[in-house]
Amino acid sequence: MLSLRLTRGTHPLVLLRRLLVAAASAGVGFLLLCTLGRALGHPAGSYLRLLWCLVPLAATVQFAVAVARTDPSTRPRRGLSAVGLGPARLTMLAVVSTAVATTLGSAVALLVFLHLRGDLTGMPFDGDAADLLSADRPLPMGAALTLLAAAPVLATLAAGFALRPRPTAPVAARSEAGTGAGAGTGTAETAEAKPRRPDAFAPSSAPSGLPWGVALTAAGLAVETYANRNGNAGALPLPGRFDGGSAGVLAGWALTAVGLALAGPGITHLCGWLLQTLRPGAVRLLAGRTLMSEARRIGRPLGVLCAVISGAFAAASLYGPGDERPFGPLTGLGAGLVIGCTAATLLTAALESRQARTTTTEELVRLGAPAAMLRTAAAVRAATLVAVFVPLTWAVASLAAVPLTA
Repeated sequence: MLSLRLTRGTHPLVLLRRLLVAAASAGVGFLLLCTLGRALGHPAGSYLRLLWCLVPLAATVQFAVAVARTDPSTRPRRGLSAVGLGPARLTMLAVVSTAVATTLGSAVALLVFLHLRGDLTGMPFDGDAADLLSADRPLPMGAALTLLAAAPVLATLAAGFALRPRPTAPVAARSEAGTGAGAGTGTAETAEAKPRRPDAFAPSSAPSGLPWGVALTAAGLAVETYANRNGNAGALPLPGRFDGGSAGVLAGWALTAVGLALAGPGITHLCGWLLQTLRPGAVRLLAGRTLMSEARRIGRPLGVLCAVISGAFAAASLYGPGDERPFGPLTGLGAGLVIGCTAATLLTAALESRQARTTTTEELVRLGAPAAMLRTAAAVRAATLVAVFVPLTWAVASLAAVPLTA
C-alpha cells in the first residue's frame, strides 16, 4: 500500500523511467517467447538462439537497476526512520517497484505473443507470423512462464543487491560519541544519511579494473581473429536470419564487451586526471575532480555502450549497400533492445551523478561560484568523454570487423 501511495505521488519523469523498464521487460520477454515458438517448429540451434537472448536480457537488467538507483522515493530523508522507513525498508520499496514494472512488461509480452499466435482472437495479419511463432503447434505454458520470469527475477535480485544497506555502525558510533546519549532520532537519521550521500568533489582512488579490461579486450579481439581464420564455419544461429559469424567470433566479442566494461571506469578516471594536469584553472580542476569522483558510476555504462556500438558497426560491415534485409525481425528487436537499454542506462547514470552532487553544487553556488562556471565545467566533462570514447569505439569496431570481413 505504501509503495502504491508513493507511486501515485511520483514525478512524471520517474513514472516514465519505470514505464521504459516495463517496455524493455516486455521486449525481452517477447523475444524469449518468439525464440521458444521458433524452437517448436525448428528445433535445430534453439539452445544457441536462446543463449543469444542473454545479451538483451542483461541489458534490460542493467537498465532496471540503474532506474532503481535513481528512484527518489527510495532516497533517505529526514523523519523516515522515525516511522519505520529505514534503509532496509527503502531498499525493499525499490525492489518492489522494480518487480512490479518488469512483471507488467512480461505480462504484456505474453498477451502480444498469444495474440500473434492466434490463441486469443484468431490469427491476425493474415497469418504472416504463423510460421515464425509455430502457431500450428501447442505452446508449452510452463516453459513460456519460466522464460517470462527471467527478467523480473533477475532484475529484482540485481536491484536488491545493488541497493542493499551498507554497514553504518562506525558512523553511528562516532555520532553518539560526539553528541551524547540524548541525541535521539536526529543522530540516527544523520548516521543513515551520511553513508548514502557521496561527496561529489572529494578525491577518489583510481579504479583497479583498467589493466584487466585492456587484457580482456585484447584477448577478445584475438579470439575473434583466431575463430574466423577458416571463414564462417560453424555459424551461430540467432533469432531472425543473421548468420554472419561463428560462435567463436561472438564469444570473442563478448570478451571484448566485458573488457570495455571493466576498463570504462579506469578510462574515465584517467580523463579526469588529465584534465587537472599542467596548471589547471578553476573550470578544469572542477571538471577533472568530478570525473574522477564519478568514474565508477558513469564509466561502466560508458564502456558497455562503447562495446555495443562497436559490435553494431562490426556486424553492419558484413553486408554491402546492395544487401536487402540481412537481419530478421527478431534480430532487429534484440539489437534495438540492447542499444536502447545501454543508452538509457548511461543517461540514468548521468542523472544519478547529478543527484549525488546536488548538495555540493548548491554549496558552491552559496559561496559565490558563478553558474556559468558550473555549466562550462559540465561541457568540458562531456567534451572530454566524447573525445576519448568515440575514437576508442571506432578503433575497437575497426579491429573487430577485420576478422568478420576477411
